[in-house]
Amino acid sequence: MSTSRTSPLPSPAATRRRGVVRWAALTVLTLGLLVPSAAPADARHRDHQTPDVIALPDGFLPEGITIDQRDRDRGTAYFGSRADGDIYAADLRTGRGEVVSQGPGTASVGLKTDSDGLLYVAGGAAGTARVVDVRRGRTLVSYTLTTKASFVNDVVLTRDTAWFTDSQQAQLYAVPLARRGRLAPESAVRTVPLSGAWQQVTGFNANGIALSPDGRSLLVVQSATGFLFRVDPRSGVAARVDLGDALLTNGDGLLVEGRTLYAVQNQLNKVAVIRLDRSGSSGRLLTTVTDPRFDVPTTIAAYGKSLWLPNARFTTPQTPTTTFTAVRIPRP
Repeated sequence: MSTSRTSPLPSPAATRRRGVVRWAALTVLTLGLLVPSAAPADARHRDHQTPDVIALPDGFLPEGITIDQRDRDRGTAYFGSRADGDIYAADLRTGRGEVVSQGPGTASVGLKTDSDGLLYVAGGAAGTARVVDVRRGRTLVSYTLTTKASFVNDVVLTRDTAWFTDSQQAQLYAVPLARRGRLAPESAVRTVPLSGAWQQVTGFNANGIALSPDGRSLLVVQSATGFLFRVDPRSGVAARVDLGDALLTNGDGLLVEGRTLYAVQNQLNKVAVIRLDRSGSSGRLLTTVTDPRFDVPTTIAAYGKSLWLPNARFTTPQTPTTTFTAVRIPRP
């Protein structure tokens, strides 16, 4: 596996996906995805200088987004490729970017960055989780989370753990975070079965994941049903969050800031904005956000007064020349 850093601002030809054979498999995966199914940045971010749309490489097949906010005047957004696992970094001030880490040939789906510049990446159908040093472009470790049919979909970081969802198996995976440069061995990874009110259904199940406002529970959306669950991370016992009549159908990426939950509903091309109670046991729908630039957005990240979403374009033919973008919207 190549881990060398590509030259800055590669040409469209250089950033096209490497290997026509993968596209047949990706077509099947995309059909499967079509089943109905960080703290706020400082206000001094200069959002007025930020572009509204970022062009991603042709054929990139984006899904996940995370934003490194260590430099308050320069946010860096990272995107993962479903085509081959490449990681693309874009400067939110200019929209310019480059591939900073070559993928393993399998998907990079949900991803989150920590304060040390390490990226925790969900590996989709490969059943893996990777830790990538984005400064050096190197994959430091790849964990095999499961060898059964799976789709390791999204990830959230807590104080000491990276929690991954699996859209095909009723379980979460707990990967200890690196400490003082030391990566956890694979033997330290835990599988936590989902129980309680959780019922596995046909189609995509556990998808987006976030931390409850009080930090004690995990919030997980079930794409096929639109239900939101609060999960005890120690036991895996799930309780359905009371959202009244609201359903998060086609629920995908989640973002919690304070007591506000943003839930992307991919094929519906909208974002649900929900006010949660402190424990995340209940909430009420405040509004839904749509935008004509949405083209099946999947995940969401915040920077300054804005929210960023990559367009996965699941309903568009996914080829090496398909164009992709990420769009910026104001916080509701």
